[in-house]
Amino acid sequence: MSIIRFQPIYQERVWGGQDLREVLGRDIPEGSIGESWEIVDRPEANSKIVGGKWDGLSLRAAIEQDCHTIMGPYWEPSRTFPILVKWLDCQERLSLQVHPPASIAPELGGEPKTENWYIAAAKPDAQLLAGLKDGVTRKSFEKALRANAAEPLVCALPCKAGDSLFVPSGRLHAIDAGNLILEIQQNSDTTYRVYDWGRVGLDGKARQLHIEESLKSIDFEDFEPALMHVEGGDAVLADSPEFRLRRLYLQKGESYRIPPEEEPRILSVVKGSLKYEAEQSIQTSDNVLVPYAEFIELVANEPTELLITDRFSR
Repeated sequence: MSIIRFQPIYQERVWGGQDLREVLGRDIPEGSIGESWEIVDRPEANSKIVGGKWDGLSLRAAIEQDCHTIMGPYWEPSRTFPILVKWLDCQERLSLQVHPPASIAPELGGEPKTENWYIAAAKPDAQLLAGLKDGVTRKSFEKALRANAAEPLVCALPCKAGDSLFVPSGRLHAIDAGNLILEIQQNSDTTYRVYDWGRVGLDGKARQLHIEESLKSIDFEDFEPALMHVEGGDAVLADSPEFRLRRLYLQKGESYRIPPEEEPRILSVVKGSLKYEAEQSIQTSDNVLVPYAEFIELVANEPTELLITDRFSR
């Protein structure tokens, strides 16, 4: 059984590019590829398993068939996998947007979405936009929107590889150009664009904005969040009701064991490689699922940067 691997689902985006090929070495389609959905269980997109016991099945079908092995004894087979993992290639700035908090999402017909961004690579002038500058009010923000002058009211955070930002539902945000990001998020695809910098979509038309929904969703007391950057060593990057995200640095030959029958875990290799049973390996850019029932021992083939997502099956 061991580790579950998935076939990526590539998505073209107006702000995308080819860094999944050029930086991560992926064989991707031509064009503006902005997203790779690595692990997803949604009606419109479901990850296909590659290899092993469930080869060829969708993640949804595998959970329905063998729920307790994959997710544990308390998980219902009909319940969707709660995490969506993506690579984001942001060659241009994304829209200024917000995801609805759980308290308001049902009223708006959407899903809450808390996420974390981990910067795998960044150009020298890269930055993230997140939260409001201190003192900005809903009234002043609406006035700036009407004047097409929202950018000065949003907090800008210069970023580099190894930085991490937790983005809870309700936080106003945008990823600026020059970032390659691993995004760990709640299983949701609800995004409300409040401002799009006057840009047009791939069809040449202005993209839809969601002003009313955005204003209801934005946390107007969320001021000037900080990036997390830890030089070396292990760190907890996010610990929320939705998931926990940890980063581990493993030196060559160093091992990491995952005991069986605790919880399922997602492993994301940002840099380096790890070997496990019978010389199998997971490489840079891989995102895999370790089932609840599985014991696995990983050994670093080289210095390796590993993210572990857990505590999502409670």
